Amino acid sequence: MTEENRIDRRFAGLRAEGRKALVAYIVAGDGGSENTVPLMHQLVASGTDLIELGVPFSDPMAEGPVIQKGHERALEHKTSLRKCLQMVAEFRRQDADTPVILMGYANPIEKMGAENFAEAARDAGVDGALTVDLPAEEAGPLNRLLSERELRNIFLLTPTTGDERLQQIAGLASGFVYYVSLKGVTGAGHLDPDSVRDNLTRIRRHTDLPLCVGFGIKDGESARAVSEHGDGAVVGSVLVSAIGEAASAGAARDSVAAIVGEIRTALDA
Repeated sequence: MTEENRIDRRFAGLRAEGRKALVAYIVAGDGGSENTVPLMHQLVASGTDLIELGVPFSDPMAEGPVIQKGHERALEHKTSLRKCLQMVAEFRRQDADTPVILMGYANPIEKMGAENFAEAARDAGVDGALTVDLPAEEAGPLNRLLSERELRNIFLLTPTTGDERLQQIAGLASGFVYYVSLKGVTGAGHLDPDSVRDNLTRIRRHTDLPLCVGFGIKDGESARAVSEHGDGAVVGSVLVSAIGEAASAGAARDSVAAIVGEIRTALDA
């Protein structure tokens, strides 16, 4: 790849500043399609470095109950992959710098067609994709289509990923690697910083990409603990929960601002 995209630039900038990345996840269309872009801008204003925009899907198998409900609420608002792309394009009218990654499942991409998806994602201003249920053995074609358009393909690694498979995934990954901190679904507990440290050390033998840690991160303390040995923290369930519980769109933005602000302060401490 000859050009850096926003993900590469953002991590290079953070590295130069000696800072950790805060990656925030929300579900597109959760809380109403018209409220997603304002929420994205609020995330950035509160200290988010990269946005993961969840593409709603009827069977989000890696997600815990909180994010599953977020997907259900978004689907009730008829949020599709194409609508997600429209939201990113709208976001880009005011924000040309913040990286946006679409996080979702293979079925909507297959339905749209992988090449059509890659073209539309680039045109909308998307910077990368994380396709949860697309295994490394089947990721080659999409990887090529994204790479040709300077989009990054983000992969998940888990505590149970063996070294041979880790090496295979590292050969495909770009942008950054998302390390799942625990065995379980999003929002689960039992975070073990020592295990995170040991596994990040192991992963670094196979890749020099930035390593961001997600699953089970609920506040500044947990974000700081996992990012100590990595390059950043991914926060999702606590934000989706706040959006689901908010009485209004304004209240959702206020809650998200408070959560992200507290985590940002902890990461920068």
